[in-house]
Amino acid sequence: MIELITLDATLKLDIKYATADNFIGRQVYSEARAFLQPAAAEGVVRVHDLLGEKGLGLVIYDGYRPWSITKLFWETVSEEDRIFVADPAEGSKHNRGCAVDLGIYDLSTGEAVPMPSEFDEFTERASPVYTGGTLKERQNRDLLRQLMESSGFTVNENEWWHFDLTGWEQYPIYDIAFSEVSTLTESVNASRGSALKDPRECLV
Repeated sequence: MIELITLDATLKLDIKYATADNFIGRQVYSEARAFLQPAAAEGVVRVHDLLGEKGLGLVIYDGYRPWSITKLFWETVSEEDRIFVADPAEGSKHNRGCAVDLGIYDLSTGEAVPMPSEFDEFTERASPVYTGGTLKERQNRDLLRQLMESSGFTVNENEWWHFDLTGWEQYPIYDIAFSEVSTLTESVNASRGSALKDPRECLV
């Protein structure tokens, strides 16, 4: 996997799970870093470049997520809110380095542009087809979706900020710390020690 800011340092990082500003209410990542599979990382940078022509850029909320964190999320949320988190029995696109959570920020101010909901807001406002909110909020959301889909991603049906790389099924599930990711090479996909094909093989 590739660390996003090594491709473009102007990508803004706001890694929510490295802070207490998230739905868990506490820090669950030890480092504020974002990694993706090469195809996903390159797609994100393409969108960032296109937004730059409009005086905008991408703010990254999350990328690769260790499987053990997905398990923690599943066990923490209520039954009704589980539509917003992945079932660890199946694994997440985030666990594969094929999903990214992001928004848009204004290059001149450094502030995120308004969207119909906040990141990780577990309400109907988070839907990518929500018709409420202001016109500007919907335009911002729809611009993000248009550019991401044109770059090889699909939007999550419940979350405007969550995009999955087309072909994510080809990648294995990982449960490794961010500090270990930088040591990986392409050949690790053939390794059974770090790359887990079946989420039931994952050990917390």
